[in-house]
Amino acid sequence: MWFVALLLGVVEGLTEFLPVSSTGHLILTSAWLDFHGRRAEVFEIFIQLGAILSVVVEYRVRLTELALGFARSADDRAFVLRLFIAFLPAAVLGLAAHHYISEHLFSPRTVAFALITGALLILFVERLHLPVRTRSTDAMTWSQAAGVGLAQCLALWPGFSRSAATILGGLGMGLDRRSATEFSFFLAIPTLVAATLYDLWKNKDALAAGDALWLALASGISFAVAWATIRWLLGYVSTHDFRIFAWYRIALGVIVLIALR
Repeated sequence: MWFVALLLGVVEGLTEFLPVSSTGHLILTSAWLDFHGRRAEVFEIFIQLGAILSVVVEYRVRLTELALGFARSADDRAFVLRLFIAFLPAAVLGLAAHHYISEHLFSPRTVAFALITGALLILFVERLHLPVRTRSTDAMTWSQAAGVGLAQCLALWPGFSRSAATILGGLGMGLDRRSATEFSFFLAIPTLVAATLYDLWKNKDALAAGDALWLALASGISFAVAWATIRWLLGYVSTHDFRIFAWYRIALGVIVLIALR
């Protein structure tokens, strides 16, 4: 079990904030490890908390400012409300469609199609050379936040990628790459916390005795790897586009479909 916890932690940390789909990679990894059932689902859900913590630590100064300034600063209040607006569409749709998604979309084949579909959208957006109107998350408008929130609904298809959906949504709404990426990080906090707590509550009886140790190990690894990935991605997007992730997604999706024949 230690190898399962180690590998899932690394996969979650590497893929949560890259536009390649952590959920899709965890589904594929669990299938390869022959780790199935509700217990596997709880592991895949719980270790997201480690990745979320990495965002909190990386942006601890800004998050502290938002918490302390919410009551007295109109700008801080507006930023939090924009996050809420962006969070709401996927939260409502995800709650309504949760059963259908769990029953029909959590399979290697559907993940492979989602990986390829998301990749094609990345390549399409990159070819558009969209104009940049906003270069800071603090300067975002309400409509830009709403646009990113609507785009995040695409991530309800496992394998599409929450990061890809929100970053592409940000680019489509006129954000530069770094701002779109940073807003995706901030939006991950309420989105992943809500989804994780909801799924844990629904599946709380699926864990076995002694799983707390393996969950702690996987989450700790996820935190460390995700934090390093965040640091790397912020530097990468300053000088690169996202096409390399699209080609990776296409290659992985094709390999999975060939393997499932």
